[in-house]
Parts: sequence; C-alpha cells; structure tokens
Amino acid sequence: MERISYMLKDKMEDVNGSLYPAKVKSRRLRWDVKPSEMANNTLNPIRAIVDGMKLTPNVDKPMIALSIGDPTVFGNLPTDEAVLQALKGAIDSQKYNGYAPSVGYLKSRQAVSNFYSCPEAPLDAEDVILTSGCSQAIELAISVLCNPGDNILVPCPGFSLYKTLAVSLGIKVKLYNLLPEKSWEIDLQHMESLIDERTSCLIVTNPSNPCGSVFNREHLQKILKVASRHCVPILADEIYSDMVFPGCHCPSIASLSSDVPILSCGGLAKRWLVPGWRMGWILIHDRNEVFGSEIRQGLVKLSQRILGACTIVQGALESILNNTPQSFYNKTISFLKSNSEICFSELSTVPGLNPVMPSGAMYLMVGLDMDHFPDFKNDVDFTERLVTEQSVFCLPASAFEYPNFFRIVVTVPEEMMVEACGRIREFCQRHYRPRSCDSNDLDQ
Repeated sequence: MERISYMLKDKMEDVNGSLYPAKVKSRRLRWDVKPSEMANNTLNPIRAIVDGMKLTPNVDKPMIALSIGDPTVFGNLPTDEAVLQALKGAIDSQKYNGYAPSVGYLKSRQAVSNFYSCPEAPLDAEDVILTSGCSQAIELAISVLCNPGDNILVPCPGFSLYKTLAVSLGIKVKLYNLLPEKSWEIDLQHMESLIDERTSCLIVTNPSNPCGSVFNREHLQKILKVASRHCVPILADEIYSDMVFPGCHCPSIASLSSDVPILSCGGLAKRWLVPGWRMGWILIHDRNEVFGSEIRQGLVKLSQRILGACTIVQGALESILNNTPQSFYNKTISFLKSNSEICFSELSTVPGLNPVMPSGAMYLMVGLDMDHFPDFKNDVDFTERLVTEQSVFCLPASAFEYPNFFRIVVTVPEEMMVEACGRIREFCQRHYRPRSCDSNDLDQ
C-alpha cells in the first residue's frame, strides 16, 4: 500500500514538486492586458463630441456655460433647509453607517412608495428598489429587461446615457423621432415601425432631457396603446416628474396604464437639487402579473452587484419626502419658467434661430437654420465658434444624435441668462447670411 501511495505521488508531481496533476499548457511569453469588450463598447456621445471640440474662450469675456445639466453649479439654486436638516439628522443618529439591504432599507422604500402611490397606480415598499442615482436605476431596468441582441426604442433627441448603457451590454438601440413642430411629441407612427420580435423595452422620457417637453395625458395614452399592441414593457425615465411649469399637467404614465407593465425611474437629483447625493429608485408598476416574481427577483439580484445606495441619504429619505415644503418646489419651478421665457423671448427674434419653448425640466432646444450660417459646417462648428468669440458654451445637439440644434440649460442666474442671450444674438448677427432666394425676394 505504501508503494502504491508513492507511485501516485510521483505521477501527480510536476517539475516544481507540486501535488497537482501534470498538464501540458501554453505559457504567455509577454504581457498582453487589454480592456474588456464592455469597456471598449462603452461610449458617452456627449464626451465624444465635446472632447473633440476646440474650446478656447474669448479672454475678454467671462465664460458662461449653458451646457451643464447640474442645477447646483452656479450656487443660485440651493436645496431646501429641510433637506439639509434631514441629512444632518441621519448622520447624527449614527444609525446609517453600515450596510443596508441591497434594495434599500424597508423604511426608506416605504417612504418612497407612500410619496408616489396613487389610486390609479398603487405602490408598496416591495415595489421600490433604491439605487445609486437615477442613472443606476436606468441601468438596472435595462439590464433586467434586455439580453444581448435585443433592441430598445430610445427617443431622438434623448438622454445619451440610454445608448451608452445599452451598447455596452450588447443591446441594439433604435431611435424614434420626436417632433419639434409639435413641442417634441413622439412620432408614434415612426416609433411603432421600429418594433420587432427582439424589441424588449420602450424608453419614454417625460419631462424630457434635452427638450424640456411635457407629454399630456392624451399623448401618453397613445404611447401606451402602441406598447400594448406589441406587448412591449416601458421604462419610464421620470427624474423630472413634477418639474413642470404652471398650466401644464404631467401624470405618471403608470397611472394611465391598465395592461402595460412599467419600470419608472426617478430620484432626488433634480427636483430636490442634490444630484451629487446619488439617490434614485425604480418603481415597479406591474400589470396583470406580466413582470411577476421573475423581474422582481432579477432586480434584486442586479442590485446586489454594488450593495445598494448611500445609507446616510436613505436614512434621510423619509424626512426629505415628508418635510420639504411645497414653497421650495414652487420657487424652483417659477425660476426655471422665468428663465425659459427670457431665453425663448430673446432668441425668438434672432434671425436663423428657432427656439422651442419648453414646458418643464431644465432645458430649452434651439434650432439652427444652417443655410443662413454658411461659415459653419454644422451645429458642433457653430457652438465651438460661439465659445471662441463670445465665451458662451451651449451643447450641440449632435451629442443627442439630433444635428442642427443646440441645448441650453436654464438653471443659470437670470443676469447670466440675459447676458448669454445677448452674446448669442451678437454672434448670429455677425455670421447670418440671407439665402440667395431671400435676396431675390427683396429685389422684387
């Protein structure tokens, strides 16, 4: 028996004396470490455009950036004192320094469900997944609904992150058109024409980034009819929900759905003016058990990849939702509406520009009649030169795959908005050229 043991040991030993079966295997002769396919396939269209621009401001004019979708940049839109006190209370309690369940504390999820529940779309804590910002909510929603090779329908122009996330996961993006002449309503016929057997998700952004548009009840019902007809679930990006101007109404799409299941993504970032706190959520609006337990469990599993959202903000969430005064929301909306009206009024009278008045969110889109601006190749060239000559930076809409427009963020202080519009007017007057047919018309 002892002899057999030694024989077995001899067979297992390799040249280094290891007690593992000897295997013939190739050895790397040099270092060859490369990024993964996911990394290579991850591209932010905004960064791809902006990083390629030559942005050299005019040294004689202070820079005005109308390009950044962060309402806190200029310090003129602070969050409410009640929000700050809620966070301070959570910190001082020392109850939220450890790990939480990956989907969030039950108490915090219940607070979100209570805040958004309505008779037409009731919610409970089990219908809420807390996430690290709305961006992660969108990522989880896409990941749970789609497989590599599937396709999703995305608005054009639309938030660039949808494509960034989808393409990195091997998911094809199909862009459906929004109609500027109809205040950026969806071209429903075009959207429906894109649906096929591999369409796993329809993304609806309401209110819209980058357009500032708000869909009314009738339009949302038409969207739901298309989704119902083809049995396609909806990912509703509602991070700007309730950020609508007076006179507009923006019901959640889930409150209108009788049969289309919806994952609604939202968060604190914009309405509460704290984007850096990274607190988002998914609201699961199932209909007729279409999602069932599988989608819910899938979201739970995906949430476990990063072990959940910031626990301190979770600890403050109930107080933030319950104690932020309505006057804070009203003040923010009043400012955004006023700045939008100033911008729209000023630019509407500039030859060659066609601004579209928003109804909510923080953005305004401006169309460019490039035939009148022969000095520039496209919207990227136009906005680049605007920085060079006037130190005003607007984001070219090519970043949203919608050329010959640019986006203005309306969160800057009022005096900066007025100054920026004046500089844009001066820039356009310098470069505007009548079309030859316009000159002929004048001669007749």
